[in-house]
Amino acid sequence: MNRMYRYILPETQRTLEYWRQTAEQIPDIELKKQALASISGKAFHCIGGAVYAAVNLEVRHTLIQLIVAYQTISDYLDNLCDRSTSLDPEDFRLLHQSMLDAVNPEAEPVHYYALREEQEDGGYLLQLVETCQSCIRKLPGYEAAMPYILDLARLYTDLQVYKHIKPELREAALMDWWHLHKERTPELRWNEFAAATGSTLGVFMLFQAATDPHLTDAGAAIIHRSYFPHVCSLHILLDYLIDQHEDRIGGDLNFCNYYEDTETMLNRLVLIADRARTDVSSVVGSSFHRMIIEGLLALYLSDPKVREQQEVYLVSKRLMKKSPLMRLFFRVNSRWIRRHL
Repeated sequence: MNRMYRYILPETQRTLEYWRQTAEQIPDIELKKQALASISGKAFHCIGGAVYAAVNLEVRHTLIQLIVAYQTISDYLDNLCDRSTSLDPEDFRLLHQSMLDAVNPEAEPVHYYALREEQEDGGYLLQLVETCQSCIRKLPGYEAAMPYILDLARLYTDLQVYKHIKPELREAALMDWWHLHKERTPELRWNEFAAATGSTLGVFMLFQAATDPHLTDAGAAIIHRSYFPHVCSLHILLDYLIDQHEDRIGGDLNFCNYYEDTETMLNRLVLIADRARTDVSSVVGSSFHRMIIEGLLALYLSDPKVREQQEVYLVSKRLMKKSPLMRLFFRVNSRWIRRHL
């Protein structure tokens, strides 16, 4: 936390401010609106991701730039698709090609807005992609990490396509997609698998691992397995847990709404959290990854939106019951950071 407060938070906030100022220059009104909203409303995603830059301060500048740029693409496109003037799956796939290009330093960027009405972003999305590519070229172990990062990025892209199409089509599309992949995560329900594909944490950890010139394919594979699916699923299910009310208002899909009842949802969250702890126990630096899990629980369950939803508040109280000191520490810190954003 000393590293976070002294080095990571200030630089992350400066980087976010740079992208906010860049977004201010977007000519198209709708694209500008969604770009600015993604930065103002989802800055915590970038701050949470930037914790991976605290592992090795010598490479923090590269990792912070990379993580913030990649997460900003994710948040911007999520906003753009959630409030889209289009319901064309090919439009969503082309937009998210930017996330695949961003993690492939040899990819040639394309016109990502070609299938939608709004097109003039003043080079905003292209600059985000090129920033990612430029940072990745500085990671000496990226060749080993890249196949596993691309796997997660492809799953993320598929999810974003299927979850944003016409509401009457999306559940069937998501179920069909899950049937193609369910052997990878046989212990997860379809909504939990989908949640796992929506997390960027596995990508960020692999970015961090790629700062090691001695990273091997076997080492990258272990990291991939340790994060996907359980750590990633827990991450996004907690995000959806606290967003249930606003998602109902916005008509957005929420994976926590597919449990039979509150008790089932609580039991599944506890199970996935326990599996996540087991998964990271065999990874080098397991205490750091355990900290990530406890930090996720503290971060999301300390959100002000929790107290505004009675059911979510009750689930939160039970999940935080008998919390270890580490989680309680992060809960206090999460509240402090929110007040100073």
